[in-house]
Amino acid sequence: MTVSKFTLSPVVAVERAIGDFRRGLPVVLSEPDAPPLLAVAAELARPETLHVLTAWAGAAPHLALTHQRAATLKIRLYTPNVVLLPQSAVGGWQTAETAKSLADPSRDLEYPLRGPFHAARTLQGSGWMAAIKLAKLAHLLPAVIAAGLPEAQSAPDFAQANQLLQVSTQAVLSYDVAAATELVQVAGARVPLAGAEEARLIAFRPKDGGLEHFAIVIGDPDRRRPVLARLHSECFTGDLIGSLKCDCGEQLRGAIKQINEAGGGILLYLAQEGRGIGLINKLRAYGLQDQGFDTNQANERLGFSADERIFLPAARMLTLLGFSQVRLMSNNPSKVSGLEQLGVRVVERVPHHFPSNEHNWFYLNTKRDKSGHLL
Repeated sequence: MTVSKFTLSPVVAVERAIGDFRRGLPVVLSEPDAPPLLAVAAELARPETLHVLTAWAGAAPHLALTHQRAATLKIRLYTPNVVLLPQSAVGGWQTAETAKSLADPSRDLEYPLRGPFHAARTLQGSGWMAAIKLAKLAHLLPAVIAAGLPEAQSAPDFAQANQLLQVSTQAVLSYDVAAATELVQVAGARVPLAGAEEARLIAFRPKDGGLEHFAIVIGDPDRRRPVLARLHSECFTGDLIGSLKCDCGEQLRGAIKQINEAGGGILLYLAQEGRGIGLINKLRAYGLQDQGFDTNQANERLGFSADERIFLPAARMLTLLGFSQVRLMSNNPSKVSGLEQLGVRVVERVPHHFPSNEHNWFYLNTKRDKSGHLL
């Protein structure tokens, strides 16, 4: 009997690559018109990892940083989206430890005079961007150590010979859209809530697996009319353990109560912790805020955009639930425009904010003054 190999879907291939990246393993990124790229997450790199990368590639690797992180380090931005630093004693970095220190801003204030750095002037292919994207998807610092393999080297053959995972750069770069487009409803049950006893919790995930998002449907909202809705990004610290550094817990519980009192509606609970950067990186951002940076500056010093979220999962869930028009409970104009661009009509923005406290007033003022929130 002949046994055929499984053919991985692009979503599954990226999910497996995310798992390897989170374990500090190299991943082979391939594309049609550029040599394969061998990449590892910078924050998990070890000396032996660098030795192996150099031996396999036949050349010293580069450290890739985002423009946001590079700007913090005063590195010139010669190449689009990503900056490459050579492994070099002059103008670059030398060890796994120095690469980590350049990726992690927690000790920036201890080294105010490091540099100057000499970034590469050219960038070949989209593999570097895909490698950074993979680090973001793995909720690691957005920095990678990578080296191009010899052009004659076949990516699948190399990956198989060295027991590594190979994934296409296009699959990584399009992962967010593919995973959201493939969301399907997988389970649902009645879950009485404090503030809304007539509620159902419905779970969604991509058809090939991946992160789950949830919808809380309160009452029996009429799908022929605009539904009162709230898009809520998960917040472990605010939603679960009562952190006072944000207003997320109050917004979550307040929305459930308000939707119930209005006669019904829907709350989408999205797997986008820390505006999409993940819980560990959010804690790193909190540490930077303790140094005096605001929430936007902290995200950017880490190498992220101020907000990494996309709204396609929310639009897909609303469509699957049969809603095409919403009365959106939000103070964030980007949520309104984001849903509108994805075909969900926002007929009304319903204000949704709560009083500040001594711990979150600076955070809320930053959202108002820098992100345009209507507070």
